[in-house]
Amino acid sequence: MKNSGQKHLPGEQRRELTVATVIELAGEQNPEEITTGAIAERMQLTQGALFRHFPSKEAIWQAVLEWVARQLSRRVEKAAWQAASPLAALEAVFNTHIDFVVQHPGVPRMLFGQLQKAGDTAAKQVVRSLLARYGEHLQEIIEAGKERGEIAAAIDGTAAASLFIGSIQGLVMQSLLLDDFTHVRRQAPAVFLLFRRGIMA
Repeated sequence: MKNSGQKHLPGEQRRELTVATVIELAGEQNPEEITTGAIAERMQLTQGALFRHFPSKEAIWQAVLEWVARQLSRRVEKAAWQAASPLAALEAVFNTHIDFVVQHPGVPRMLFGQLQKAGDTAAKQVVRSLLARYGEHLQEIIEAGKERGEIAAAIDGTAAASLFIGSIQGLVMQSLLLDDFTHVRRQAPAVFLLFRRGIMA
C-alpha cells in the first residue's frame, strides 16, 4: 500500500485508511499478531498519530468490523435489488458475499479471531447485529419467493436463512484451512445449487 502524503489527511480519511491497512495486514498474517506498531509502520505514521484517531487497539478492530458490516450489507442489498426474481436474488446475494470474501481474505480471519474471544465484546456485538440484519433480509427474499411460487410454501424461512449463511461460512472455513481463497469461489456454484434445489417449489 502506497502511503505518500498520508501525514496530512483529514481525520475521517485517516480512519478509513487505518481500516484498509488492518484488512490488508490481516490478509498477510495472523490478525492476532497485528500490533498498533505494525499498523502505524505500514501507514508511515507514529503510534501516537494513530492513537489520536483511535483510543485503543480494540477500537481499531471495532471500526474494521463496522466497515465490514456496512460494506457487506450494501453490496448484498444492491445485488438483491437488481435481481429479476427472488431465487435470482438469493443467488446474487450468495455470489456477492463470496466475492467480498475473496476480495478481502483478511476479513474472515479477523472475524473468526474476534468471535473466539471470551465475553460480549464490541466486535461480537457488531457481528451479531450484521447477522441479524442479514438473516432478516434473506427471510424477506424467501417469503417473496413463496408468494411467487418459486420457493416451496413449507420452507421455514429462518432455517433456510441459517443454512444459506452457514453454507458460506463453511466454504470460508475450508478456505482458511487450505489457505486458499480461490477454493471458496470454485465450490460456491455447486453449494448454491444444492441450496436452491432444497428450497424450490
